[in-house]
Amino acid sequence: MTKRSKLIAVAAGAVFLISAALSVWLLYPSERQMIEIVQDGSVLYSIDLAHTEDRSIRVNASDGGYNLVVIENGTVRIEDADCPDLTCVHMGALKSEHMPLVCLPHHLIVRFAEEDGA
Repeated sequence: MTKRSKLIAVAAGAVFLISAALSVWLLYPSERQMIEIVQDGSVLYSIDLAHTEDRSIRVNASDGGYNLVVIENGTVRIEDADCPDLTCVHMGALKSEHMPLVCLPHHLIVRFAEEDGA
């Protein structure tokens, strides 16, 4: 094995390890129970998942569109929307503090709320 191929193998291994560690960090489930539904930078709802019954919230967008946010069994997801690509619907349930649910066409973010004092 030449010096160049060893260097390439070490670099590829380092990239793999960094990617694996970053994936674990990004996808690590949150222990937080407070969520926020934010549109255009304004918090529309702050909800404690631990003390909320199952419910659906229709969030209307300024362009006349909508997102249907569903809280069920202590989880939250966007169940329906009328945006063109439905990426927000396909994201599934909110799990990580680092990966919120986002609907770009409707300027909507569903995320875990910051802890008090943070």
